[in-house]
Amino acid sequence: MSTTAPLAVTMGEPAGVGGELSLKAWQARHSGARPFFILDDPDRLAALARQLGVDVPVRSIGRPEEAAAAFPSALPVLPVPLAAAVTPGRPDVANAPATIEAIERAVQFAKAGTIAGIVTNPIQKKTLQDAGFRHPGHTEFLAELAGGVEVAMMLACPQLRVIPVTIHLSLADAVKSLDGEQIVRAGRIAARGLRDLFGIEHPRLAVAALNPHAGEQGAMGDEERLIIVPAIEALQREGIAARGPAPADTMFHAAARPAYDVALCMYHDQALIPIKTIDFAGGVNVTLGLPFVRTSPDHGTALDIAGTGRADPASLLAAIDMADDMARRRGH
Repeated sequence: MSTTAPLAVTMGEPAGVGGELSLKAWQARHSGARPFFILDDPDRLAALARQLGVDVPVRSIGRPEEAAAAFPSALPVLPVPLAAAVTPGRPDVANAPATIEAIERAVQFAKAGTIAGIVTNPIQKKTLQDAGFRHPGHTEFLAELAGGVEVAMMLACPQLRVIPVTIHLSLADAVKSLDGEQIVRAGRIAARGLRDLFGIEHPRLAVAALNPHAGEQGAMGDEERLIIVPAIEALQREGIAARGPAPADTMFHAAARPAYDVALCMYHDQALIPIKTIDFAGGVNVTLGLPFVRTSPDHGTALDIAGTGRADPASLLAAIDMADDMARRRGH
């Protein structure tokens, strides 16, 4: 694959801000940028551009290889028709199959080697699940489409990388389900991903505690002693530079972050709160463990501002740039 192979950007939830972000991302393109195309309804995007007063010509393409020629003068769109008209801020279950189709086709292109990577716009999980979608989110769906591979969800910005060991679970269920095998698996995937995708030859993993004060020697919980410490020791025996468990209230401040390359966190918000506090607009979601590059903005569908022109494309632009960088490390 040549380095001119494009990135595929999926539509995400049509009633959310994904369309606006895609238009603005093309507007913000710079000379020499890797081309990308959108898997979306071209008529929908053209109408949205007119509604928002965004000067972005839209051009339909028939296959990914046509994106490079179209990209300098228009936003290339590989058509995925929608079943129903889109009302900003109001997801329609009728359009859920198109959202899913965009993801599936992107993965097909990635497997065929016609794209350099996938960037996914945010989905509205409840809407998809109401239509029969049986996955908690993008990460799990992509893992299945890739053949059932083991994956980890990483959130990254220039100042911090985090991986939640448990992902789309309630806090109560996350605590109940946490075990050492999950931590070891996430650590292995993290170490391999940091080497392969980020060029970090000797990754350093900081493993967060679950309880306040790292359990304070059992006074505030014994998950550290029973689950987390044995998992860290197992990673160390495999030659992975893992340390901890570190109290989560002290491991994310500016002086602590340079000591590690990624933080393994025990549950969703333990990972996402610090990274969204540090860089809310520019965080990127990366799926480690896939046989292809996949990134996504680190935010949701923003239904409350959809159609208003207020959506900030910073995170999508960061996701596109990071996907390009990772693809080049893989020789694409």
